[in-house]
Amino acid sequence: MKTPPQSSPAISRRRFCRTALAAAGVAPFIGPSRLFGADAPSNRVRVGHIGCGRIATGHDMPGVAGSGLADVVAVCDLDSHRLAGGKATIERLYRDRSGPKPAIDLYGDYREMLARGDIDAVTVSTPDHWHAQLALAALYAGKDVYLQKPMTMTHAEGVLLREAVAATGRILQVGSQQRSWGPNEQFRKAVECVRSGRVGRLLRVEIGLPIDPTKPDDPEQPVPANLDYNTWLGPTPEAYYTEQRVHPQDGVRSRPGWLRHDGYCLGMITGWGAHHFDIAHWGMNLELGGPTKVEGRGEFPANKIWNVHGAYHVELTYPGDVHMTVSDKLPNGIKFIGDEGWIFCTRESESAATSSDPAVAKTSLKPLDASDTRLLNPKGLTVGFPHSTSHHRNWLECVRSRQAPLSPAPIAHRANTACIISWIAMKLGRPLQWDVKSETFVNDPEANGMLSREERHGFGATSLAKVHGA
Repeated sequence: MKTPPQSSPAISRRRFCRTALAAAGVAPFIGPSRLFGADAPSNRVRVGHIGCGRIATGHDMPGVAGSGLADVVAVCDLDSHRLAGGKATIERLYRDRSGPKPAIDLYGDYREMLARGDIDAVTVSTPDHWHAQLALAALYAGKDVYLQKPMTMTHAEGVLLREAVAATGRILQVGSQQRSWGPNEQFRKAVECVRSGRVGRLLRVEIGLPIDPTKPDDPEQPVPANLDYNTWLGPTPEAYYTEQRVHPQDGVRSRPGWLRHDGYCLGMITGWGAHHFDIAHWGMNLELGGPTKVEGRGEFPANKIWNVHGAYHVELTYPGDVHMTVSDKLPNGIKFIGDEGWIFCTRESESAATSSDPAVAKTSLKPLDASDTRLLNPKGLTVGFPHSTSHHRNWLECVRSRQAPLSPAPIAHRANTACIISWIAMKLGRPLQWDVKSETFVNDPEANGMLSREERHGFGATSLAKVHGA
C-alpha cells in the first residue's frame, strides 16, 4: 500500500485492516452467536486463561479483568501451584474492582477447557514453544484468541496460524501492546508523524534491544510433583529437568529460565524484537511486507541451558532502499531517520523493563523525541490511527464487533518473521536474501531448513494442523 498523499484524510485503522486482511485472503470474522441479538449489549465475553505465570498474572489477567467487557470463568496451567495462583489473582482482580467473585474452573489440560462451549475466547500466556499449538487448538475449537508475543516460535508455525485465522474467521490479537500503549500513546504518535512525512524520505531505522545474561548449567533435579514436565516440553526434544530450564518454584513473578534457552525462546531478538519490529514496520508502511536482505552476527554461549544470544548486530534492507540496524548497543526503542530529521519512540523509563524482560540501558532520549520538536506537532498530520490504551480491551471490543484488532495475524506474522530471519542470519553469520512473496531464502537450503523445526511425537502445531486437514 502507498502512503496517502498530503491531501488524503486520516485513514481508519479498522478500514485499513479490513482492506489489508481482505487482500491477504482473510475470511470474514465469525463471532459467537451468544454475543449478538437484541440483548447483545448485556452479554459479556467469557474468557479462559491458558498459562498462569508472570506475564499472565502481571499483564494478561489484569488486562482482561480490568476491561469491563469480560468474565473470566476458567484458568489452565501445567503447574498446579501456578494454577492456584492464577485463580487467586483473578479473584483478587475482581474483588479490587468491586465486582462479583467469579466462579473459576481449574484445568491442567487445555483440551478440556477448549471443549467447553460456553467459553468464547482464551488468552495464551505460555512459553514461546507452545504458542502455535495452543492458538491453533483454540481456533479449531471456535475460540477467539489473545496470544502473547512473539506470535510463534518458528516461521512455519506463523504461516500455519495465519492461514488458520483466515480459514476459521476467528479474532486473533497478538500481544504487541505498544500499539495500545498508554497513557501517552507515543508509539502511535511517532508512527503517525513518520507516515505523514515529517522526517522526509525515510532512509534508516534503528532498533535497540536488551540482551539476556547466561550462567553455567545446573545439574538435573527431581521433577516437582506439581508440574507436568513431559507436557511442558511439548514439541521440543526430551531434556532433563532442572528449575533453571523451566520456571522458579518459589513464586510466579521471578524471571523464568525458558526465556534464555533457544529451544523454548530465541532470545531478545524475538522477545523485545516482536514489539519493536512491529512498530518499525508500522512506521515504514510495510506491515504486510518485510526485508529483502539480512546480515547479522551474534554471540551464542556454549552453555546448553541458558544459550540464547548475547551481544548482536543485524543489518536489514527493505524495499525503497531503507536500511535497518538492530543492535544491543543502540538505545532501547525505535528511531526513524529521514533526510529531514529523525523521530524516536520508546517506553517510559519506569516501564521500559517488564516482568518478562531484564533491565535495559538508560538513554537521555525522551519516550517520544525528535531532532526538532516541531516534527511532533499533531497539527497537519495526514495519517492517523484509532486511539487505544488497552490492548486487551481492543481485543475484546473486536470479539464483540468482529472488526480486525490492532495486531492481527497477518501483520504480527510479518513482524515476527523479520525477527526470526534476523536470528537465522545471526546463527549463520553470512548475508541472506529473503523473498518476501514466497517467504523463503533465495537459493539457500540451509537457511530455509531453519524456518521450521522437528516436533516431538504427539506434540506440535504442524501435527495438529495435519489432523485438521491444513
